Amino acid sequence: MPPVTPLPLTGPKMGLGPDRTAVLKQKSQELEAAFLAEMLSFAGLGETESSFSGGIGEEQFSSFLRQEQAKLMVQHGGIGLAEQIFQSLVRSQNG
Repeated sequence: MPPVTPLPLTGPKMGLGPDRTAVLKQKSQELEAAFLAEMLSFAGLGETESSFSGGIGEEQFSSFLRQEQAKLMVQHGGIGLAEQIFQSLVRSQNG
């Protein structure tokens, strides 16, 4: 994962450039993916089913699988949370 860079501040009524819009969209999608990964975890996705399943290794790495599945869900439309977050961020930036 690349290092997190702070978002540059823009003044009110300055509008959002294409770079800023792309960053806000990406961050919104990352937040939705994190939310979905947590929800998948609470739903029991990735839990071991029997004593002959993946064992301790499966338990340790199942979170990575859930994160990737959540990212794919977002790439294919997700639940609409990213769009709502994005629209809220744009409204807050535009004043």
